[in-house]
Amino acid sequence: MRRLPNYLLLNLVLLALVALAFLGSVYIGRGGAILVTNLHALDAIDRSLATLILTEVRLPRALLGLVVGATLGLTGAGLQGLLRNPLAEPGLIGASSGAALGAVLVFYFGLAAGSAMLVPLGGVAGALLSLGVLYLLAGRNPSITTIILAGVAISAFASALTSLALSLATSPYAVYEIIFWLLGSLTDRSMVQFWFALPFIVVGLVLVASTARALDALTLGEDTAATLGFDQKSLKLRAILGTGLAVGATVAVTGVIGFVGLVVPHLMRPFVGHQPGKLLLPGALAGAALLLAADILVRLPVSGPEPKLGVITSLIGAPFFLWLILRTRREAD
Repeated sequence: MRRLPNYLLLNLVLLALVALAFLGSVYIGRGGAILVTNLHALDAIDRSLATLILTEVRLPRALLGLVVGATLGLTGAGLQGLLRNPLAEPGLIGASSGAALGAVLVFYFGLAAGSAMLVPLGGVAGALLSLGVLYLLAGRNPSITTIILAGVAISAFASALTSLALSLATSPYAVYEIIFWLLGSLTDRSMVQFWFALPFIVVGLVLVASTARALDALTLGEDTAATLGFDQKSLKLRAILGTGLAVGATVAVTGVIGFVGLVVPHLMRPFVGHQPGKLLLPGALAGAALLLAADILVRLPVSGPEPKLGVITSLIGAPFFLWLILRTRREAD
């Protein structure tokens, strides 16, 4: 019997993990309790309640965990390949900070009371505005260094404005909402928010995925990639615009969830021979599995407030980030 190629086997294993994590996210609730699956054995009222919980609470949360995790994992892998920087992650180009600022301003001016959908709309607008500023700062054919510096500047400025809005907010409700939204969570999200974010995410991921072959060529250097027929300007535009659209939409709906886009590509890279193009699909699958698993983890406490998802991913990612910095420094010595 022929063995499956290693790359195909890797993706099948990751796909199985995603399926298991997705089912767990749908059926596992607070304290690890599993929602009953034998609905036919329940009376009409209990059956209706269980069905409502599945379709209106658990399913939107699981679907968002799936697409948000896949977005962060794939875009993180794409940016690390584009920038050839192992410390790169989706927030580096300013889209995350811009989306956070846009959503925070909606809370700050009290617009969220008019419609819950104004928050994600503000987030997407902030992400697109950040991308526009990045394009103006970096120029039409920017170098990798210019992109990084422009992204860092935008992130710092947007974060400063977010902190300013938080410090000047006069409404305790606005401060409460801003803080808890910035921590990142999939709790109390609806299918309306999922369907709102999905088109931006799909377009963004398709743009980033289309750069796979060019990213492989880029490992040989920009000049070599150009001689092989890959347009550097098109590559950078697709990667950055795709990342901005997809990550901006996720931040607009779930808040800031960090480190997934940094950790996942490093975990998967040894399995794909360090080829950035081949890393995109495993990065997406592993990101989805990791975020779904982390979201199940936050539900395990039986009492007290539910930990925020962004806090859990930071607790996982921050030590990994420090280890990565130390390893990079040792390799440079």
